[in-house]
Amino acid sequence: MAGPGDNTRARTKAVADSEPLKRAIGMCVRAIAGDHDLEVSFAKEKPALTGNVARLPDFAKKPSRNDISVSRGIGDSMALRRACHDIRTHSALAPPGQQARAIFDAVEQARVESIGANRMAGVADNIDSMLEERYLKANLATVADRGDAPVEEAIAMLVREKLTGRPVPRTGEKVVDLWRDWIEEKAGDDLEGLTGKLEDQDAFARVVRSMLASMELADELGDDEPTDENEEDSDDQPQGDDASDEDGEDQQGSEEAESEETESSGEDQEAGESETMEADADEFDDDDADSETPGEAKRPDPSPFDLSPEIDYKIYTSAFDEIVGAEELCDEEELNRLRAFLDKQLANLQGVVGRLANRLQRRLMAQQNRSWDFDLEEGYLDPARLHRIIIDPMQPLSYKQERDTDFRDTVVTLLLDNSGSMRGRPITVAATCADILARTLERCGVRVEILGFTTRAWKGGQAREKWLKDGKPATPGRLNDLRHIIYKSADAPWRRARRNLGLMMREGLLKENIDGEALLWAHRRLVARSEQRRILMMISDGAPVDDSTLSVNPGNYLERHLRAVIEMIETRSPVELIAIGIGHDVTRYYQRAVTIIDAEELAGAMTEQLASLFEEQGQGPRRAGGMRRAG
Repeated sequence: MAGPGDNTRARTKAVADSEPLKRAIGMCVRAIAGDHDLEVSFAKEKPALTGNVARLPDFAKKPSRNDISVSRGIGDSMALRRACHDIRTHSALAPPGQQARAIFDAVEQARVESIGANRMAGVADNIDSMLEERYLKANLATVADRGDAPVEEAIAMLVREKLTGRPVPRTGEKVVDLWRDWIEEKAGDDLEGLTGKLEDQDAFARVVRSMLASMELADELGDDEPTDENEEDSDDQPQGDDASDEDGEDQQGSEEAESEETESSGEDQEAGESETMEADADEFDDDDADSETPGEAKRPDPSPFDLSPEIDYKIYTSAFDEIVGAEELCDEEELNRLRAFLDKQLANLQGVVGRLANRLQRRLMAQQNRSWDFDLEEGYLDPARLHRIIIDPMQPLSYKQERDTDFRDTVVTLLLDNSGSMRGRPITVAATCADILARTLERCGVRVEILGFTTRAWKGGQAREKWLKDGKPATPGRLNDLRHIIYKSADAPWRRARRNLGLMMREGLLKENIDGEALLWAHRRLVARSEQRRILMMISDGAPVDDSTLSVNPGNYLERHLRAVIEMIETRSPVELIAIGIGHDVTRYYQRAVTIIDAEELAGAMTEQLASLFEEQGQGPRRAGGMRRAG
């Protein structure tokens, strides 16, 4: 009969037996990726490729043959993404429309996996196992209606079938059967044309764009298709050595979140347009000053950081805009109830985020090693030098003083997108990440401000009503009422602001998002701070959208303004700007950015980005070309 000791030894043996397998898989992943510095880890968390770390699913105590094949397939897929995919080419040709973009991303992933499947039969088998498992978990085998069958997955499976000759995964057959006739009727010739361009990402992507047009998605492809990638680079990328450095890091960090990458990278032509927003911006700033939290520094005149006069952005009226503390939007009892609801929702997630926050705290505290000045005439008595008095009683006492560290003289602003598309899990995760990271940074002596931005109404509010009464003047500019929310000011202790984040759970709060003005507002608040180092982190899940504004202005009106604000901050401001996109590639806009596919990855992305900033040696003024871009 086996005793408790036998069971313990069996478990230990199982863990030990899996280590050689993990090492072998790690070596295979690095070999396929062609990157010997790639770190491969195994964890119970969701698989992801983040920066230079590939995280694969950990094995059960007694993994089945299928479990091992699935894990190997995930590793092979990540490695092929690293080896065969270029983020800049993908960004340059990616369509801006949501449906077209989903198809474009899925087909690109099918391309890189097909390259490996054609070269190595073992890789093909592993990827087949991974896909079978993925579609099984997504319940695609039970889909009976085309409306429930994701067309992007159907097209990706058909492309894989065409490029490799391997059958569609059994668990995905129903999805493909529902769409096959329609796809082959609309884009059969384009599917045939993909085969000869498998190894050429640029040519392959252009055929995919043609395929999207054949499937009646031409309106989602954008106005202009880039014809020269070098022209694209000259607009977007820094020049000289900085450009080549950034290029290398682009490819290194691109794999983790490409499935929701940037919209078409054809740059908007912004020159030659006139600026009419300065007076309105001043009026808006006055409103902001009136609603400052007590104890905060008064914001200075923002004129040193005004936008270029070539930027054509207007505010029809700011009379109905609102900058408000979270506690002013609902009473104390409701705030407490909403906070309790948030805590209940985060019962499982909080442990994961808490561990990441503790890791961040250890990394930050490690940089705060004490340094002292000695032999001073005042300060703390230095016991190490008391022996001088014994040797020579005429010697004066020696004192020491701890030096101030630049690290502590820092303020971080977390600017959270409070738009309707964040409703549900994304806003819940964002709220808990802000909660725990604010507490963590506060323990390390770093002040934290948490802000949110949305609008007061859907599709325009009182501003639109005023515009209608005024006779609908042409090109009115921004045509909605802003709502900027202060969840926690930088000077407020966390214990007083904790419940405010529960407001994000309030039904009806999340509406539309005008990112450019929100970023400008958060930046102005930071510029007024006295801290030596100021960091602004934007967390968003999409491009700026306000139906009221976009219906009566050019379609890229809000996006163009956002670009102008970002360019101003990144090139002319002492504020360090980071962006995290949830399912939306923000690297098209920001020089320092990371994109995540799932909101669950937000905590890791936030902690890693903050830790990397604090670990940088140079804290002086930044050059625009010297920032690291992660994808």
